[in-house]
Amino acid sequence: MPRKPFVPGAAVVVAAALAAGLTGCTGSSSPDGDASDAKSGGAATSSPAAEPGRYQTLPEACGLPSRGVIRRMLPGDGQPLSDTEAQKVYGGQADITYDTDRRVGCRWTRETTAGTRHLGLDIQRVVSYDSAVSDDDKAQAIYGKKELAAQIPSGGTGSPSPAAPPPSASASASKGKEKGEGVVTNDATDKSATGKSSADAKGKAPSGSPSQKSDPSADPSTDPSGSTAPRVLDDLGDAAFLNDKLVTADSGVHRDVTVVFRTSNVIVKITYDQWSTDKTMLPDSQELQDKARSLATELSDSLSE
Repeated sequence: MPRKPFVPGAAVVVAAALAAGLTGCTGSSSPDGDASDAKSGGAATSSPAAEPGRYQTLPEACGLPSRGVIRRMLPGDGQPLSDTEAQKVYGGQADITYDTDRRVGCRWTRETTAGTRHLGLDIQRVVSYDSAVSDDDKAQAIYGKKELAAQIPSGGTGSPSPAAPPPSASASASKGKEKGEGVVTNDATDKSATGKSSADAKGKAPSGSPSQKSDPSADPSTDPSGSTAPRVLDDLGDAAFLNDKLVTADSGVHRDVTVVFRTSNVIVKITYDQWSTDKTMLPDSQELQDKARSLATELSDSLSE
């Protein structure tokens, strides 16, 4: 058979094309000859997630305070309690919550001939779902809102600094002025968290009723020494404050003491109040504050263990 003619030019073109293909496969697209993928550096530049808080669970609220502290905070009138009555008074009533790893609470009540005392405990574990914000920072932001709502003075003493009330409070105040009613500011923004109602005690009037008014003669915010005034507490947890209000009503007088503190990503709120049907027997501010702070210190130590 006759051979096909050989074309030198065609061979040269094919060889050049093969060389170019091999060079494109093995060569580098970067100027410095680095053959690594340009997208591989993206993962290395991402910021690490914020650290989680110290606490991943919460204790059982009613069993957290010691029985001795509860007894001192709910004194009697000399009448002994039966075992059943003692368990009911000192055992407390747990708050109903949907997730006990995120929020727990408990309430105690004791009625005597001299009046009624209520103790409430609310413990919240804060979790940040923002990878750029830690649980502790999120908890601090929530705590800061509580301190602002309570109008705690930044210096720790003296009269509370003014703060804009929430819209609902402003609306209630406007309606009260139109009807000639008195309005009491008494840490109302967090009152619902304790689960207390106006029917918790006999003769106990609602906190915002028209018949109530603050008693300026016994208002802790007017304390010149600042020993009982609403203030920041420097020796409790990572941040803490104390609030104290005295309110009179047609049915009597009551003093409400609140201590709120944060430790890592947990916020603890203690509400402690005393009601008296005798308006001449004002609940002692120093006693209630000392007992509330003693409980707060015990809880802070227990959570830190």
